[in-house]
Amino acid sequence: MVKPLKAGAPVRYRLAVLSRIVAAAAGGYSLAALSTACLVLGLPLSRGEAVLAATLPAFVILCLAVIWAFAARTAWRAWCGLLIPCALLGACKLWLSGAAL
Repeated sequence: MVKPLKAGAPVRYRLAVLSRIVAAAAGGYSLAALSTACLVLGLPLSRGEAVLAATLPAFVILCLAVIWAFAARTAWRAWCGLLIPCALLGACKLWLSGAAL
């Protein structure tokens, strides 16, 4: 006799996984882009060399952000662990570009 299949995962679990996916994609991209912008503005190189030197670590930062989003204990920690550095890097970018807060 074949057992009937259980119903799918609870909605709360599925929403938590969806939240982590969005955090990994949007938060990881934002973190990588902001870190690249800060490095470009902060490196004492010519513009082309600064862009090249700042873009290479962005791939590692994006991978680490995705890993963090799924390694965090909860979806809230995943979001906070990505949004806090994004806010700090955003403030750093504004400061480096000379814009007033």
